[in-house]
Amino acid sequence: MDLAAILDIAMFATACVFLLAGFPVAFTLAGTALIFAVLGYSLGVFDLSFLGAFPQRIFGTMTNETLIAVPLFVFMGVMLERSRVAEELLENMSRLFGTMRGGLGISVTIVGALLAASTGIVGATVVTMGLLSLPTMLRRGYDPALATGSIAAAGTLGQIIPPSIVLVLLGDVMSSAYQNAQLSLGNFSPDAISVGDLFAGALLPGLMLVGLYIIYQLLTAWLRPASSPALDASELENAPGFGAILHALLPPVLLMVSVLGSILAGVATPTEAAAVGAIGATLLAGYRTTGMDVAAHNSAPALRRLPLRALAALHVNGVWPPVLAAGAILGLFILTGSFDLRMGLATVSTGTQVASFAAFVLCAIVAWGVLVSLARTLSNGCLGQVVRTTSEITSMVFVILVGAALFSLVFRGLGGDDTVHEFLSSMPGGVVGAVIIVMLVMFVLGFFLDFIEITFVVVPVVAPILLMMGVDPIWLGVMMAINLQTSFLTPPFGFALFYLRGVAPPEVKTTDIYKGALPFVAIQILALVILSMFPEIATWLPEVVFG
Repeated sequence: MDLAAILDIAMFATACVFLLAGFPVAFTLAGTALIFAVLGYSLGVFDLSFLGAFPQRIFGTMTNETLIAVPLFVFMGVMLERSRVAEELLENMSRLFGTMRGGLGISVTIVGALLAASTGIVGATVVTMGLLSLPTMLRRGYDPALATGSIAAAGTLGQIIPPSIVLVLLGDVMSSAYQNAQLSLGNFSPDAISVGDLFAGALLPGLMLVGLYIIYQLLTAWLRPASSPALDASELENAPGFGAILHALLPPVLLMVSVLGSILAGVATPTEAAAVGAIGATLLAGYRTTGMDVAAHNSAPALRRLPLRALAALHVNGVWPPVLAAGAILGLFILTGSFDLRMGLATVSTGTQVASFAAFVLCAIVAWGVLVSLARTLSNGCLGQVVRTTSEITSMVFVILVGAALFSLVFRGLGGDDTVHEFLSSMPGGVVGAVIIVMLVMFVLGFFLDFIEITFVVVPVVAPILLMMGVDPIWLGVMMAINLQTSFLTPPFGFALFYLRGVAPPEVKTTDIYKGALPFVAIQILALVILSMFPEIATWLPEVVFG
């Protein structure tokens, strides 16, 4: 092994040690890269001219339209979390399934899947579900291990069910890796994959996981009835009616369908769909905030300083502004799918002119509904918290991305690509052995590193090599996402378990959480095995939708 390869391994090990010591991720990656760049230069195995490409990498990140989806999806998720969507969903679903044993666990799984499709933020989903449903499940006689395992597993669905922040970042990295792999193979007109391809590929595996979770809970309720009792008859007297269920279920489902449907139908790119999701979440939050007193609403300190006050006063207590705005968005989807509404066309038919005028009217209705919803959420303090949290998460992601870009640049400059390629190519079993080794490494790293570090540091190194071996990029991306989800759930280091431990009641032992998570870890591994045996589960839908 030459000196450059030794420095590669030492560089990666040093970064892991610093991260485990608690140093900030972005500065750890960038600092380690600079240290080994200077060390490699002094030993004559690194050319400092590699660092000249760093500004271009940062500029490429700044101008990457796909990554604009990150703050938009984060905003959507945080806004839905603050608008108490999860609380209403859990309450109605638990009553709806309360007549059967294991009904609470099933309702937690379904709500977790809906929240995953609506928010895509694992930590927020686990904490929210833990605060809302865990005390109820324990009070109604559920086994603590089953209750905590169900909540932790449902919370991690945000890793795999689109729209997921993990899939957005992973899709962008996989797209670059796929193009690099094809260029290395001599294909100078490479095919492209997008975040939308990965969204489509992850949809069926995510739903498969939800089904496996529900099957396990039904089997547990059948084999161990005392672990998941049904609700008492007195509680079932207050079962929600059809209207209450629709009120809780319909808005997030419509939001999910509008975001995913616009991508799968080819009407919008993931970034544009993320914008629709952010607006939809804002309208939903404004719809939930309809019972305010007009005088109190207009006297809110934030509104006194804003021109929104006059507009918000028009319909403070009504549901029509957000409802009409949501209908207008649907109308815009229909118009853009039926007419060419681009400006500056040489010839415009009468029908297109009418459609353009209607589109302007609908845009005005959307703007009115959004402004009223923003005013409502601003007055109750929700908007300020959402914007602050979105800024913090987005800043963290992109600062880590910059640090990871420098890390991967130095790693490649030291010949890390060749080192990893030789290592994986020498694995017994060929492509299968290389994929298994990569999955095992990512699984172990998932105990200690967040998905952002793994996505930006590990995936750019190993993905091009696996893709050059003929591995399907969409299948590989979905496998990596489920693998990271599994490590997030595996005791004793799983991040989801730490989130849940922080909000669990004192009477719930840490061993209960670990014990409850293990069956769901086995289900995750089973899902990986099924997906490895039948890759069409991940590749069929993207091929049908996008060809």
